[in-house]
Amino acid sequence: MKRFVSFITFGLFSLAALPAFAAEGAAANGMVAFAAAFAIGVAAAGGAVGQGRAAAAALEGIARNPGAQNKIFTPMILGLALIESLVIYALIIAFLLLGKV
Repeated sequence: MKRFVSFITFGLFSLAALPAFAAEGAAANGMVAFAAAFAIGVAAAGGAVGQGRAAAAALEGIARNPGAQNKIFTPMILGLALIESLVIYALIIAFLLLGKV
């Protein structure tokens, strides 16, 4: 069921993007601005979910085995930094899209 809903949602957003290719002038600028805002929203939501799951898994591992805290903490911080870098990458792409407006 989740795959079906995801597929339908992706399809609807893909169809919503079609007018951006046909639009000219102010309408195209509005669609690019919407695409940039949507990209940042999805990236921030995805990054937040990823960071939450990574932190929860790391804390659960530390709670189960406190002696492994040193081996878990450093890779967790590295993973969180990489997740955050993807969100910042989406922000840069959004700024590049807005530069075309």
